[in-house]
Amino acid sequence: MRDFTLFSLPHIVTLLIFFTSFSLFIYYRQKLKEYQAILKWSLFTILLVCEITLQLYLIVIKEWTVSDLPLQVCSISAFLAMFLFLKKNPKMFHLLFFIGTLPPVLSMISPDIVHQFPHFRFIRYFLKHSAIPLAVLYFIFFEGYRVPRKAILSSFFIINLIALPIFFLNRLLGTNFFFLAAPSEAKTLLLFFGSGIMYNISLEIVALIVCIITYIPMGILQKKENMKIGGH
Repeated sequence: MRDFTLFSLPHIVTLLIFFTSFSLFIYYRQKLKEYQAILKWSLFTILLVCEITLQLYLIVIKEWTVSDLPLQVCSISAFLAMFLFLKKNPKMFHLLFFIGTLPPVLSMISPDIVHQFPHFRFIRYFLKHSAIPLAVLYFIFFEGYRVPRKAILSSFFIINLIALPIFFLNRLLGTNFFFLAAPSEAKTLLLFFGSGIMYNISLEIVALIVCIITYIPMGILQKKENMKIGGH
């Protein structure tokens, strides 16, 4: 089933399901509080199962390679979310907020996959990438996590700090983690980033823009909360 087509019917339906779920999560956040424990462990389980099953699947079919190590941005987001489900850490949430909100959504709009629905890898890909931003919403609404404006630059710096060893690891192993070496083989938005040094510069610029855009709703939320506090 290696026939994934961008914006095919399965792709569009999957995106509609995600955006509907995301919107309903926000709209019914107050009513969902009584199901907080169920949501927490459901998201945790989805993320854990998605990470483990892919590795097992590739090993079973004897197609596992070093490039399948869970070192892409969304895998790191998944591990951060799972850690936060088990242990509170506001500063770690800052990083998850910036790499786990918009990047997974963009990855679903322009996915790095070749398999079409109902293949296991199609379902697993979209399930994992849907669970990450939903987990971010969970932490904001149910755990009370907030992100200060200064975290935009500090998180951008940390992302680059993580990317630095990944860059050299790619050189050593011939991999493409974080898509630092080149765009993905699939037709994604990265194809518009150019090549060579311009590709890396484009990645840096887009990463910073994504961080800024991601923060806007958080900034608005905190401004409204401060106004309510000031009003009282």
